[in-house]
Amino acid sequence: MDILYLMILCSVSLAVVFLIIFIVNAKKGQFDDDESPAVRILLDSEIIKEESEKEKTKKLEEKVIS
Repeated sequence: MDILYLMILCSVSLAVVFLIIFIVNAKKGQFDDDESPAVRILLDSEIIKEESEKEKTKKLEEKVIS
């Protein structure tokens, strides 16, 4: 029966530690921006395509100029 009390004490104290860590990180703003990473992954490929098109255009302009 003593081991049961020890296990309950350990599990409750571990839960309290995780709760404290969660509260500290929530106050620091760790969980504020939860939507933009999901949207950013969709927009990254478009940004890369636009940049590569701009680089191609610059290279073509340099070839035409020279």
